Amino acid sequence: MKTNLLNYTLEDLANYFESIGEKKFRAKQVFRWMHVYGVSNFEDMTDIAKSLRAKLQDLAEVAVPKLVTEKLASDGVYKWALEVGNGNKIETVFIPDAGRGTLCVSSQVGCALECQFCSTGRQGFNRNLTAGEIVGQLWWANKRLGKDPKGEKIVTNVVMMGMGEPLANYENVVKAMRVMLDDNAYNLSKRKLTLSTSGMISALDKLAFDCPVSLAISLHASNNEVRDKIIPLNKKYPIEDLLAACKRYLDNSPKDYVTFEYVMLKGVNDDLAYAHELIKLVKNIECKFNLIPFNPFPNSGFECSAFGHILKFQKVLQNAGLITTIRKTRGEDIDAACGQLVGKVVDKTKRQQKWALLSV
Repeated sequence: MKTNLLNYTLEDLANYFESIGEKKFRAKQVFRWMHVYGVSNFEDMTDIAKSLRAKLQDLAEVAVPKLVTEKLASDGVYKWALEVGNGNKIETVFIPDAGRGTLCVSSQVGCALECQFCSTGRQGFNRNLTAGEIVGQLWWANKRLGKDPKGEKIVTNVVMMGMGEPLANYENVVKAMRVMLDDNAYNLSKRKLTLSTSGMISALDKLAFDCPVSLAISLHASNNEVRDKIIPLNKKYPIEDLLAACKRYLDNSPKDYVTFEYVMLKGVNDDLAYAHELIKLVKNIECKFNLIPFNPFPNSGFECSAFGHILKFQKVLQNAGLITTIRKTRGEDIDAACGQLVGKVVDKTKRQQKWALLSV
Protein backbone atom coordinates (compact mmCIF):
# COMPACT_ATOMS: atom_id res chain seq x y z
CA MET A 1 0.00 0.00 0.00
CA LYS A 2 1.29 3.44 -0.92
CA THR A 3 1.91 6.08 1.75
CA ASN A 4 -0.55 8.99 1.65
CA LEU A 5 1.56 12.11 2.10
CA LEU A 6 -1.50 14.17 3.05
CA ASN A 7 -1.33 12.46 6.46
CA TYR A 8 2.00 14.15 7.24
CA THR A 9 2.95 17.43 8.87
CA LEU A 10 6.04 19.07 7.38
CA GLU A 11 8.19 17.53 10.12
CA ASP A 12 6.68 14.09 9.48
CA LEU A 13 7.28 14.47 5.77
CA ALA A 14 10.93 15.42 6.31
CA ASN A 15 11.40 12.28 8.39
CA TYR A 16 9.70 10.22 5.68
CA PHE A 17 12.03 11.57 3.01
CA GLU A 18 15.02 10.71 5.17
CA SER A 19 13.64 7.18 5.64
CA ILE A 20 13.58 6.64 1.86
CA GLY A 21 17.13 7.93 1.41
CA GLU A 22 16.31 11.48 0.31
CA LYS A 23 17.37 14.88 1.63
CA LYS A 24 15.02 16.37 4.21
CA PHE A 25 14.77 19.70 2.39
CA ARG A 26 12.87 17.98 -0.41
CA ALA A 27 9.96 17.67 2.00
CA LYS A 28 9.23 21.39 1.95
CA GLN A 29 9.10 21.40 -1.84
CA VAL A 30 6.60 18.53 -1.99
CA PHE A 31 4.64 19.93 0.97
CA ARG A 32 4.16 23.26 -0.82
CA TRP A 33 3.20 21.57 -4.07
CA MET A 34 0.50 19.61 -2.26
CA HIS A 35 -0.96 22.30 -0.04
CA VAL A 36 -0.17 25.69 -1.57
CA TYR A 37 -0.61 24.70 -5.21
CA GLY A 38 -3.08 21.84 -4.79
CA VAL A 39 -1.06 19.37 -6.85
CA SER A 40 -1.76 15.67 -6.35
CA ASN A 41 0.29 14.23 -9.21
CA PHE A 42 4.03 13.94 -8.57
CA GLU A 43 4.76 14.37 -12.29
CA ASP A 44 3.39 17.92 -12.07
CA MET A 45 5.87 18.90 -9.33
CA THR A 46 8.21 20.31 -11.93
CA ASP A 47 11.10 21.61 -9.80
CA ILE A 48 11.73 18.15 -8.30
CA ALA A 49 14.23 15.77 -9.90
CA LYS A 50 12.68 13.20 -12.24
CA SER A 51 14.34 10.39 -10.26
CA LEU A 52 12.62 11.51 -7.07
CA ARG A 53 9.30 11.92 -8.84
CA ALA A 54 9.60 8.36 -10.13
CA LYS A 55 10.45 7.07 -6.64
CA LEU A 56 7.47 8.87 -5.10
CA GLN A 57 5.23 7.51 -7.84
CA ASP A 58 6.19 4.00 -6.72
CA LEU A 59 6.09 4.53 -2.95
CA ALA A 60 3.61 7.29 -2.18
CA GLU A 61 0.46 9.11 -3.22
CA VAL A 62 -1.48 12.29 -2.53
CA ALA A 63 -4.86 10.66 -1.91
CA VAL A 64 -7.40 13.48 -1.98
CA PRO A 65 -11.12 13.24 -1.21
CA LYS A 66 -13.38 12.07 -4.02
CA LEU A 67 -16.46 14.16 -4.72
CA VAL A 68 -19.78 12.33 -4.59
CA THR A 69 -22.25 15.21 -4.71
CA GLU A 70 -22.17 18.99 -4.67
CA LYS A 71 -25.10 21.17 -3.62
CA LEU A 72 -25.31 24.95 -3.84
CA ALA A 73 -27.82 26.72 -1.60
CA SER A 74 -29.77 29.81 -2.56
CA ASP A 75 -27.60 31.88 -0.18
CA GLY A 76 -24.31 30.76 -1.78
CA VAL A 77 -23.44 28.00 0.68
CA TYR A 78 -21.79 24.91 -0.81
CA LYS A 79 -22.15 21.41 0.63
CA TRP A 80 -19.92 18.61 -0.62
CA ALA A 81 -20.33 14.91 0.10
CA LEU A 82 -16.92 13.25 -0.06
CA GLU A 83 -16.18 9.53 -0.30
CA VAL A 84 -13.92 8.10 2.43
CA GLY A 85 -14.16 4.39 1.62
CA ASN A 86 -16.24 1.32 2.51
CA GLY A 87 -19.52 3.03 1.69
CA ASN A 88 -18.90 5.96 4.06
CA LYS A 89 -19.35 9.59 3.07
CA ILE A 90 -18.66 12.77 5.00
CA GLU A 91 -19.99 16.27 4.42
CA THR A 92 -18.09 19.55 4.25
CA VAL A 93 -19.68 22.99 4.06
CA PHE A 94 -18.35 26.30 2.72
CA ILE A 95 -20.07 29.49 3.92
CA PRO A 96 -19.21 32.70 2.04
CA ASP A 97 -19.73 35.99 3.80
CA ALA A 98 -18.65 39.59 3.45
CA GLY A 99 -14.87 39.65 3.75
CA ARG A 100 -14.44 36.00 4.69
CA GLY A 101 -15.17 32.41 3.71
CA THR A 102 -15.64 29.76 6.39
CA LEU A 103 -15.13 26.05 5.84
CA CYS A 104 -16.88 23.66 8.23
CA VAL A 105 -14.73 20.51 8.42
CA SER A 106 -15.67 17.01 9.61
CA SER A 107 -13.45 14.94 11.89
CA GLN A 108 -15.31 11.60 12.10
CA VAL A 109 -17.54 9.39 9.99
CA GLY A 110 -20.69 10.01 12.00
CA CYS A 111 -20.15 10.91 15.63
CA ALA A 112 -19.07 8.92 18.64
CA LEU A 113 -21.33 11.06 20.85
CA GLU A 114 -25.12 11.11 20.78
CA CYS A 115 -26.26 14.67 21.32
CA GLN A 116 -30.04 14.49 21.03
CA PHE A 117 -30.60 17.58 18.88
CA CYS A 118 -27.93 16.81 16.25
CA SER A 119 -28.73 14.91 13.07
CA THR A 120 -25.12 13.70 12.78
CA GLY A 121 -25.37 12.11 16.23
CA ARG A 122 -28.43 10.16 15.12
CA GLN A 123 -26.45 8.60 12.25
CA GLY A 124 -24.25 6.56 14.56
CA PHE A 125 -20.49 6.17 14.20
CA ASN A 126 -18.11 4.27 11.96
CA ARG A 127 -14.55 5.53 12.46
CA ASN A 128 -12.23 8.47 12.96
CA LEU A 129 -11.00 10.31 9.89
CA THR A 130 -7.27 10.28 9.19
CA ALA A 131 -5.30 13.54 9.27
CA GLY A 132 -5.18 13.40 5.47
CA GLU A 133 -8.96 13.03 5.22
CA ILE A 134 -9.42 16.02 7.52
CA VAL A 135 -6.96 18.39 5.85
CA GLY A 136 -8.05 16.97 2.50
CA GLN A 137 -11.40 18.73 2.94
CA LEU A 138 -9.58 22.07 2.92
CA TRP A 139 -7.45 20.87 -0.01
CA TRP A 140 -10.65 20.02 -1.89
CA ALA A 141 -12.40 23.31 -1.09
CA ASN A 142 -9.46 25.38 -2.32
CA LYS A 143 -9.29 23.32 -5.50
CA ARG A 144 -13.03 23.53 -6.16
CA LEU A 145 -13.30 27.24 -5.40
CA GLY A 146 -10.39 28.10 -7.68
CA LYS A 147 -7.90 29.32 -5.09
CA ASP A 148 -5.03 31.34 -6.53
CA PRO A 149 -1.95 30.55 -4.37
CA LYS A 150 -0.59 34.06 -5.04
CA GLY A 151 -3.90 35.84 -4.60
CA GLU A 152 -6.49 36.36 -1.88
CA LYS A 153 -7.67 33.38 0.14
CA ILE A 154 -11.20 32.20 -0.52
CA VAL A 155 -11.25 30.02 2.59
CA THR A 156 -10.14 32.44 5.30
CA ASN A 157 -11.55 30.59 8.34
CA VAL A 158 -11.85 26.92 9.25
CA VAL A 159 -14.07 25.51 11.97
CA MET A 160 -13.75 21.94 13.23
CA MET A 161 -17.51 21.82 13.57
CA GLY A 162 -18.71 19.36 10.92
CA MET A 163 -19.50 15.70 11.49
CA GLY A 164 -17.97 14.28 14.66
CA GLU A 165 -16.46 15.37 17.97
CA PRO A 166 -12.95 16.67 17.12
CA LEU A 167 -11.43 15.90 20.52
CA ALA A 168 -12.55 12.26 20.22
CA ASN A 169 -10.12 12.02 17.29
CA TYR A 170 -7.41 13.98 19.01
CA GLU A 171 -4.15 12.95 17.32
CA ASN A 172 -5.45 13.18 13.75
CA VAL A 173 -7.25 16.48 14.36
CA VAL A 174 -4.17 18.10 15.93
CA LYS A 175 -1.97 16.87 13.09
CA ALA A 176 -4.43 18.23 10.49
CA MET A 177 -4.68 21.59 12.27
CA ARG A 178 -0.89 21.90 12.37
CA VAL A 179 -0.85 21.50 8.58
CA MET A 180 -3.58 24.13 8.23
CA LEU A 181 -1.54 26.55 10.36
CA ASP A 182 1.78 25.89 8.60
CA ASP A 183 3.24 28.81 6.60
CA ASN A 184 4.24 26.32 3.91
CA ALA A 185 0.69 25.02 3.56
CA TYR A 186 -2.53 26.97 4.24
CA ASN A 187 -1.04 29.60 6.56
CA LEU A 188 -4.18 30.01 8.67
CA SER A 189 -4.08 32.15 11.78
CA LYS A 190 -4.77 30.44 15.11
CA ARG A 191 -7.49 33.05 15.61
CA LYS A 192 -9.18 31.91 12.39
CA LEU A 193 -9.01 28.20 13.12
CA THR A 194 -11.71 27.20 15.60
CA LEU A 195 -12.29 23.88 17.31
CA SER A 196 -15.81 23.21 18.58
CA THR A 197 -16.21 20.59 21.28
CA SER A 198 -18.94 19.20 23.50
CA GLY A 199 -16.40 19.16 26.29
CA MET A 200 -13.89 16.29 26.47
CA ILE A 201 -11.95 17.90 29.30
CA SER A 202 -8.82 15.73 29.37
CA ALA A 203 -8.25 16.32 25.65
CA LEU A 204 -9.09 20.02 25.98
CA ASP A 205 -6.38 20.45 28.63
CA LYS A 206 -3.90 18.73 26.33
CA LEU A 207 -4.90 20.86 23.33
CA ALA A 208 -4.05 24.04 25.22
CA PHE A 209 -0.38 23.01 25.08
CA ASP A 210 -0.21 20.95 21.89
CA CYS A 211 -2.05 23.21 19.42
CA PRO A 212 -4.04 26.08 20.98
CA VAL A 213 -6.60 27.47 18.53
CA SER A 214 -9.80 29.44 18.99
CA LEU A 215 -12.28 27.56 21.16
CA ALA A 216 -16.03 27.09 20.87
CA ILE A 217 -17.94 25.06 23.45
CA SER A 218 -21.24 23.33 22.66
CA LEU A 219 -22.85 24.32 25.95
CA HIS A 220 -26.60 24.30 25.14
CA ALA A 221 -27.76 24.28 28.77
CA SER A 222 -27.35 26.28 31.95
CA ASN A 223 -27.41 23.37 34.41
CA ASN A 224 -26.45 19.71 34.59
CA GLU A 225 -30.01 18.44 34.77
CA VAL A 226 -30.90 19.81 31.32
CA ARG A 227 -27.49 19.17 29.76
CA ASP A 228 -27.45 15.53 30.91
CA LYS A 229 -30.62 14.95 28.86
CA ILE A 230 -29.45 16.49 25.60
CA ILE A 231 -25.67 15.91 25.77
CA PRO A 232 -24.88 12.50 27.34
CA LEU A 233 -21.18 13.42 27.63
CA ASN A 234 -22.16 15.86 30.40
CA LYS A 235 -22.61 12.92 32.77
CA LYS A 236 -18.86 12.31 32.51
CA TYR A 237 -17.78 15.95 32.24
CA PRO A 238 -20.33 18.13 34.13
CA ILE A 239 -20.71 21.83 33.47
CA GLU A 240 -18.72 23.05 36.46
CA ASP A 241 -15.70 20.95 35.42
CA LEU A 242 -16.06 22.05 31.80
CA LEU A 243 -16.09 25.73 32.70
CA ALA A 244 -13.01 25.28 34.88
CA ALA A 245 -11.26 23.70 31.87
CA CYS A 246 -12.29 26.67 29.74
CA LYS A 247 -10.64 29.05 32.18
CA ARG A 248 -7.44 26.98 32.06
CA TYR A 249 -7.53 26.95 28.26
CA LEU A 250 -7.70 30.74 28.07
CA ASP A 251 -4.17 30.93 29.48
CA ASN A 252 -2.87 29.68 26.11
CA SER A 253 -5.70 30.56 23.73
CA PRO A 254 -5.04 32.88 20.77
CA LYS A 255 -8.26 34.67 21.73
CA ASP A 256 -9.03 36.14 25.12
CA TYR A 257 -12.52 34.63 25.23
CA VAL A 258 -14.40 31.37 24.72
CA THR A 259 -17.47 31.18 22.50
CA PHE A 260 -20.38 29.31 24.06
CA GLU A 261 -22.77 27.83 21.51
CA TYR A 262 -26.37 27.48 22.62
CA VAL A 263 -28.93 25.82 20.37
CA MET A 264 -32.42 27.13 21.09
CA LEU A 265 -34.83 24.25 21.78
CA LYS A 266 -38.43 25.16 22.46
CA GLY A 267 -39.55 24.14 25.96
CA VAL A 268 -36.22 22.44 26.70
CA ASN A 269 -33.52 25.04 27.36
CA ASP A 270 -35.07 28.35 26.31
CA ASP A 271 -36.84 29.51 29.47
CA LEU A 272 -35.64 33.00 30.39
CA ALA A 273 -34.78 31.66 33.83
CA TYR A 274 -32.05 29.63 32.10
CA ALA A 275 -30.62 32.82 30.61
CA HIS A 276 -30.30 34.21 34.15
CA GLU A 277 -28.61 30.96 35.20
CA LEU A 278 -26.11 31.35 32.37
CA ILE A 279 -25.19 34.81 33.60
CA LYS A 280 -24.23 33.42 37.01
CA LEU A 281 -22.55 30.40 35.47
CA VAL A 282 -20.03 32.35 33.35
CA LYS A 283 -19.46 35.37 35.59
CA ASN A 284 -15.75 34.57 35.97
CA ILE A 285 -15.05 33.58 32.34
CA GLU A 286 -14.30 35.88 29.43
CA CYS A 287 -16.80 34.68 26.86
CA LYS A 288 -19.43 35.45 24.29
CA PHE A 289 -22.60 33.55 23.41
CA ASN A 290 -23.78 32.41 20.01
CA LEU A 291 -27.47 31.49 20.08
CA ILE A 292 -28.30 28.95 17.37
CA PRO A 293 -31.87 28.53 16.11
CA PHE A 294 -32.51 24.78 16.06
CA ASN A 295 -32.40 23.37 12.54
CA PRO A 296 -35.04 20.65 12.16
CA PHE A 297 -34.51 17.15 10.81
CA PRO A 298 -36.91 14.17 10.55
CA ASN A 299 -38.07 12.63 13.84
CA SER A 300 -35.85 14.91 15.91
CA GLY A 301 -38.46 15.37 18.64
CA PHE A 302 -37.47 19.03 19.03
CA GLU A 303 -38.78 22.36 17.82
CA CYS A 304 -36.98 25.65 17.41
CA SER A 305 -37.80 28.45 19.83
CA ALA A 306 -39.83 31.25 18.28
CA PHE A 307 -37.55 33.97 16.94
CA GLY A 308 -39.17 36.59 19.13
CA HIS A 309 -38.38 34.45 22.16
CA ILE A 310 -34.76 34.02 21.05
CA LEU A 311 -34.51 37.80 20.92
CA LYS A 312 -35.78 38.01 24.52
CA PHE A 313 -33.25 35.38 25.61
CA GLN A 314 -30.51 37.37 23.88
CA LYS A 315 -31.64 40.58 25.57
CA VAL A 316 -31.33 39.04 29.05
CA LEU A 317 -27.71 38.08 28.34
CA GLN A 318 -26.87 41.40 26.71
CA ASN A 319 -28.32 43.35 29.61
CA ALA A 320 -25.81 41.53 31.82
CA GLY A 321 -22.97 42.76 29.62
CA LEU A 322 -22.45 39.50 27.70
CA ILE A 323 -21.76 39.75 23.97
CA THR A 324 -24.52 37.62 22.46
CA THR A 325 -25.14 36.97 18.78
CA ILE A 326 -27.81 34.96 17.01
CA ARG A 327 -26.37 32.72 14.34
CA LYS A 328 -27.80 33.39 10.92
CA THR A 329 -29.09 30.13 9.49
CA ARG A 330 -27.20 29.39 6.27
CA GLY A 331 -27.59 26.59 3.75
CA GLU A 332 -30.85 25.36 5.27
CA ASP A 333 -32.41 24.55 1.89
CA ILE A 334 -29.67 21.97 1.20
CA ASP A 335 -29.50 20.63 4.80
CA ALA A 336 -26.13 22.31 5.34
CA ALA A 337 -27.06 24.25 8.48
CA CYS A 338 -25.65 23.58 11.94
CA GLY A 339 -26.63 20.12 13.20
CA GLN A 340 -27.95 18.92 9.83
CA LEU A 341 -24.87 17.19 8.39
CA VAL A 342 -25.40 13.47 7.92
CA GLY A 343 -23.29 12.16 5.04
CA LYS A 344 -23.56 8.39 4.85
CA VAL A 345 -22.43 6.31 7.82
CA VAL A 346 -22.02 2.55 7.88
CA ASP A 347 -23.10 2.57 11.51
CA LYS A 348 -21.11 0.28 13.82
CA THR A 349 -23.07 1.48 16.86
CA LYS A 350 -26.53 0.35 15.59
CA ARG A 351 -27.75 3.78 16.62
CA GLN A 352 -29.70 4.28 13.42
CA GLN A 353 -31.68 1.12 14.11
CA LYS A 354 -32.51 2.30 17.62
CA TRP A 355 -33.81 5.67 16.46
CA ALA A 356 -35.80 4.03 13.65
CA LEU A 357 -37.60 1.87 16.23
CA LEU A 358 -38.24 4.82 18.53
CA SER A 359 -39.77 6.88 15.72
CA VAL A 360 -42.29 4.18 14.72
